Amino acid sequence: MQISVIPIGNSKGIRIPKNILTQLHIEDSVELEVHNKEILIKPIHKNVREGWTTAFKSMSVNNEDDLLIPDNMDLEESEWEW
Repeated sequence: MQISVIPIGNSKGIRIPKNILTQLHIEDSVELEVHNKEILIKPIHKNVREGWTTAFKSMSVNNEDDLLIPDNMDLEESEWEW
């Protein structure tokens, strides 16, 4: 799809068609990246923990929910360096 770059004050911008905004669930913000001389516009998903519930349930079912740090670890056992 080819669209025009339009002046917006001292900057320039593009108009993204409504059907694309709707399809990608874009409301008010996007993430903008530049890779290999190309502009990549990505929707920002507001629910940063989306899918965590399913992942945790899967970990539990597969017995993959071991603690990474033991909860009986003696934090006073050795000197900590900051």
